[in-house]
Amino acid sequence: MIEVVPWWSLVVAPALLLVLALCAVAGDALLAAGEAGRPATVSAALRPLLDVPRLLVAQPRRTRAADVLLWRLGVLVVPVAAVLSVLVVPFGHHVVADLEVGVVWFNAMEVLTWGGLWLAGWGPNAAFALVGGYRFVAQGLAYELPLMFALISAATGAQSLRLGDIVAAQQSMWFAVWMPIAFVVYLASVLAFSFLGPFDHPAGRDIAGGVLGETSGVGRLLLRAGRWLLLAAGSAMAVPLFLGGGAGPLLPAWAWSLVKTLAVLGLLVWARRRVPTVRADRYVEFAWVVLIPLTILQALVPALVVLDR
Repeated sequence: MIEVVPWWSLVVAPALLLVLALCAVAGDALLAAGEAGRPATVSAALRPLLDVPRLLVAQPRRTRAADVLLWRLGVLVVPVAAVLSVLVVPFGHHVVADLEVGVVWFNAMEVLTWGGLWLAGWGPNAAFALVGGYRFVAQGLAYELPLMFALISAATGAQSLRLGDIVAAQQSMWFAVWMPIAFVVYLASVLAFSFLGPFDHPAGRDIAGGVLGETSGVGRLLLRAGRWLLLAAGSAMAVPLFLGGGAGPLLPAWAWSLVKTLAVLGLLVWARRRVPTVRADRYVEFAWVVLIPLTILQALVPALVVLDR
């Protein structure tokens, strides 16, 4: 049974999301150290955090004829959307907002990042930043439909858009077992809306950092943090959608939710380092020609099961 927690959890939820994001950053730093032949030590894991004080005191970069208001608004939207998305994600038997349309809320907050990244690319009035914004929109058009069909598959299997009902529907078998295509597509989409790993085109080196290129100081810190917060939020959402929520032996429900979230997060961080960047045009073609038909067929499976009941 999912219970709504008190109002003060509005502070706890973002704090927990931040801790998960920091774990992801530390894991990524350790993998980077291993690839460079350096020892995987605590100092290596904490190395990325050394940039935080520097960015906090750095002067913001200015460009000619920039739309500062839209620029700052876009930068702020990305981490805020990540935080808002987890308000409907149950942690064990507890949730901040037990919405009847929790799946829709999560998807809406993810789509909100489109606007944020576009504004972050448009606002500086710089060519490479604008190209980065366009790249994210093009990438979003390719990953969003497969992601929506993956979400629909889980919602159809539970006959509900409420995450508590989706968790309850997995008592006998996790959705990841009999909806593997939806699960894999969902994980790939998490990397895509976090613009990390094989989907890092919006902030690619070939365009001098893209949406990150002209942003400095606190703004750059917020955008970089937003990427990892989105990755952590997507990992947390995978647990109630496909991995049975807090169900598991011996440990309490909240502990199982945490373990599963860390496992998904670790897998995505590993994939970020091991899977090469996919050419944007090839991914768009693959998404429209292969992924969308596959996810539509996957969505039909729970629909037929539900009709047969």
